Amino acid sequence: MNWLTWSLLSAFFAGLTAVLAKVGVTGVDSNLATAVRTTVVLGFAWLVVLLTGVGGEVTGLSRRTWVYLLASGIATGLSWLCYFRALQLGEASRVAPVDKLSVVFVLVLAALFLREPLTLKTGLGAALITAGSVVMALR
Repeated sequence: MNWLTWSLLSAFFAGLTAVLAKVGVTGVDSNLATAVRTTVVLGFAWLVVLLTGVGGEVTGLSRRTWVYLLASGIATGLSWLCYFRALQLGEASRVAPVDKLSVVFVLVLAALFLREPLTLKTGLGAALITAGSVVMALR
């Protein structure tokens, strides 16, 4: 499978996650719900690593890789805590589109830090995503 297929599967499962999480946070502290979800993700990720036989490669990770993966993990945790709280307080059909503004942040941050091109096409896409998120978030 190519990157597009994997990306579409990711989007589908992210959409499913929002609906399942919205039901899951009902009547539960959002931080506790995030911890439960994260524990499941952790276990599932390590199961995949073990089943694919790449677990031994963990000892070969560089210090730089560890720093960036740890920082990414912290950012993911903060994102999930905020997302679950937003789901608890708002409608999933309004929270998820605002959450997808992450695409716009990726474009800007990738241009600034990774020197990826910010073209007219990506700028227009970012503007459309922003407009769509705003429209969907409004009552």
